[in-house]
Amino acid sequence: MIKVTAGADAPERCSQAFTVAAVAVASGVEVSLWLTGESAWFALPGRAAEFELPHSAPLPELLEGILAGGRITLCTQCAARRGIGEKDVIEGVRIAGAQVFVSEAMGEGVQALVY
Repeated sequence: MIKVTAGADAPERCSQAFTVAAVAVASGVEVSLWLTGESAWFALPGRAAEFELPHSAPLPELLEGILAGGRITLCTQCAARRGIGEKDVIEGVRIAGAQVFVSEAMGEGVQALVY
């Protein structure tokens, strides 16, 4: 489980979270990536393409890799604060809240990372 709280406001932290999640998926690890805070914007089509960080993998490719083999969840409150609804997000991204987050985080053998 990876929770990313940073977006364009902290690009290195944001990129690290997406990179770790994508590498984990590619390695066969079951991944649940949670978008919270400013990373919520990356649940919208085209927003990942606007992200730039020298010497890092392109965010759209990382996002695509995570969606291909993992799960991406947008925090309910973070979405609401930004006016983002179910119809707005990239296909495959779900919106869920604290109850689902806690349920996933407390699963047997779950390792949680926060960026």
